[in-house]
Amino acid sequence: MSQTILITGIGKRLGLALATHFLAQGYHVVGTYRTTYPALDGLKSQAADLYQVDFYQQAQVDEFVALIKHQYSSLRAIIHNASDWLPDNSHDSSSEYSSAQVMLKMMTIHASIPYQINLACQGLLKNTHNEAGNFADIIHLSDYVAEKGSKKHIAYAASKTAMNSLTLSFSALLAPEVKVNSISPALIKFNEHDDNAYKAKAINKALLAKEAGYEEIIRAIEFILSSEYMTGRNMQLDGGRHLK
Repeated sequence: MSQTILITGIGKRLGLALATHFLAQGYHVVGTYRTTYPALDGLKSQAADLYQVDFYQQAQVDEFVALIKHQYSSLRAIIHNASDWLPDNSHDSSSEYSSAQVMLKMMTIHASIPYQINLACQGLLKNTHNEAGNFADIIHLSDYVAEKGSKKHIAYAASKTAMNSLTLSFSALLAPEVKVNSISPALIKFNEHDDNAYKAKAINKALLAKEAGYEEIIRAIEFILSSEYMTGRNMQLDGGRHLK
């Protein structure tokens, strides 16, 4: 029987790449998405269990958590990939959200949701250890700016710092059955609409002037899953930005 991995935010980009990778590795993938994308049909055709959840709606969060605990007996890993990226609006009075709303949303998606899911699913994670004698894992996908800060995305950076703190707390709480680590990339992959000037500026911030690419993150996750001696750590995949 294949082991189950829960991945949040699998509709596009890294989340989609992760879901595709672990399906190919023979895992049973459980994924969440907020917006419907055509690529989801491909995941469903490979027997992935997909749930549409708006993590900003607490009633939907509660329903999803209850469903996971009812439907599955164990989880090999939880990968917290769901994310949002709202700029601070201190210089933009036309922003859709107030400063308080921006902070609340960032803290919700990057801290509150992992916190709730981790607590609710700790028994399912420990069941993996009890059934197979192997570790289970929680992986928080954080961000390089949690260490550096950001002048234009203060709330986002603060929420990712909070996520890193969850790594420390949950690693202590759930040891030794469950390992908890985070990964903090800088530039993973450009968007299609990014112009050449922006790309050049972003690349030049690092010693290794390139995108990390989805494969770099996947290899880091595979290392964490296979490790038997790392927990409570944050892997920095930043291309040497801290030295530039």
